[in-house]
Amino acid sequence: MKRLMLACALTLGLQVPSLAQWKPAGNRIKTEWGEKLNPDNVLPEYPRPMMERKEWKNLNGLWDYAIRSCGEAEPKAYDGKILVPFAIESSLSGVGKHLEGSQELWYTRQFEIPSGWKGKRVLLHFGAVDWRADVWVNNISVGRHEGGYTPFCFDVTDALQKGSNKLSIRVWDPTNEGPQPVGKQANQPKGIWYTAVSGIWQTVWLEPVNDTYIASLKITPDIDLRRLRIEPRTGENEWKGCRIEAEVYDDGKLVATGAAIRGEAIDICMPENMKLWSPDTPFLYTLKVRLKRNGVETDVVNSYAAMRKFSHKRDADGAVRMQLNNKNLFQFGPLDQGWWPDGLYTAPTDEALIYDIQKTKDFGFNMIRKHVKVEPARWYTHCDRMGIIVWQDMPNGDKMHEWNQRDYFTGADLTRTPQSEAIYRKEWKEIMDYLYSSPCIGVWVPFNEGWGQFKTEETAQWTKQYDSTRLVNAASGGNHYPCGDMLDIHSYPGPEPFLYDAQRVNVIGEYGGIGYVVEDHVWEADRNWGYIRFNTSEEVTDEYVKYAKELKKLALKGFTGAVYTQTSDVEIEVNGLMTYDRKVIKVNEQRIREINLDICNSLK
Repeated sequence: MKRLMLACALTLGLQVPSLAQWKPAGNRIKTEWGEKLNPDNVLPEYPRPMMERKEWKNLNGLWDYAIRSCGEAEPKAYDGKILVPFAIESSLSGVGKHLEGSQELWYTRQFEIPSGWKGKRVLLHFGAVDWRADVWVNNISVGRHEGGYTPFCFDVTDALQKGSNKLSIRVWDPTNEGPQPVGKQANQPKGIWYTAVSGIWQTVWLEPVNDTYIASLKITPDIDLRRLRIEPRTGENEWKGCRIEAEVYDDGKLVATGAAIRGEAIDICMPENMKLWSPDTPFLYTLKVRLKRNGVETDVVNSYAAMRKFSHKRDADGAVRMQLNNKNLFQFGPLDQGWWPDGLYTAPTDEALIYDIQKTKDFGFNMIRKHVKVEPARWYTHCDRMGIIVWQDMPNGDKMHEWNQRDYFTGADLTRTPQSEAIYRKEWKEIMDYLYSSPCIGVWVPFNEGWGQFKTEETAQWTKQYDSTRLVNAASGGNHYPCGDMLDIHSYPGPEPFLYDAQRVNVIGEYGGIGYVVEDHVWEADRNWGYIRFNTSEEVTDEYVKYAKELKKLALKGFTGAVYTQTSDVEIEVNGLMTYDRKVIKVNEQRIREINLDICNSLK
């Protein structure tokens, strides 16, 4: 019957729903959001809330794809349909195929420019593509980007034509066989290494701008000076005749303004009764930034900012404490890997993206450690709005599976190739630039557990110099050097630190890992693991509370932060507070919330 209806629709020239051309690949568990996904309306939300314009066009949806050997020309015929922006290995892509290092992934689709954009420059944006992307419009090369975790865009105006335009993308991604950052992706997933993520995995979109436009904003609050600094960059190097104006609003009421010329920073004096951001009161000011050239407004963007300060200070008992807004705060949250059984790196919907953050708040945490992954911009905006501090990891890389245990247990930094070092530095800088203006980011974590750790002291020093407004956790659970702002110990299963540094902040960067298999909600029924294993929710909750009480004692003795492993199960890991499909909460939520709030408030 379905085939007959489809044939009739095609015969009559009717538009055929994308559902007829797409279905999830494989038979793994799925989230409720993935089960209800509409391929004609994939992640429709504006993808860059920190700098929002009114006009834009979403290119998510069904594209043509092909897998070819490296070096081949663009295919004349493609292999089938892929649902963008889900990685080709994922179920929601509709493909579910693995990409070999000797292969390249091709994408193509047609698009049209809205008539109202006539006379405008057109920017083609990619949220993230893993790893190397070459892009053509109408067979004209418009640019190349390398890096799997940060957004990029090309001005494609001069390649456009009237009517339909052809967009083609070629992607190469060697996953853990290459020198680039990959996080926990693996060509052969097992244990703590997960399914690879190749190609487009965040929203693709178009945006019209004038010849002179705002390319980026760097926003820095200073609560001690009561100042908000906005550093703009235009889409061209020429600032002649340009003036930037900024307006600050509190619930629709204009409370402060500032302006600058020649690309200078705007320093805005905030009200004496300015509102501070914290997990308890995550207040955000609304910003409107205008660019004028020779008195004519050429661009306006909406943004937001928070007045908050991350720092550390020695308390009356001699312990070095993390502070938020000049007050001691125990930062406590889960290790959040950001993986989904159906979308892998990509949450099926924005509601799913919000869900994990909301459950973190419901559990009573005030922080998330984003583990060796970088999220779409909307995830950080949700953390800003909901009030969650984020410790941001740098995704590790450089053939990690070949060396991580050797170098970790010998306590020696890895010797990387010049190419690998250059890639690391480039991508770490891009990640910091991308997330700099997000109020929620409180800690930068350049290395995790010796995975790709190299030139630790130099890297920590550079990170701190590049952004002095956040704390630097040089190596979470890694090879320890007297650098950065904190000493971070990993201890499984219970929080039992074996080192203490009287000169720096002390934290338990990972502990817990209490495993519990919930039948019908696991990635593989016959293969799963946890650091320790229990059989009921009550047993898991009891063990969690036992560890939390030990953590509370450590907080009173001088420790000032901790990370519990982990938010959800991931593939064959069953250490989550939730199942991988997010359908079952594996603990007694109320008991967990009570003890977590007690720990978070222990230094107040």
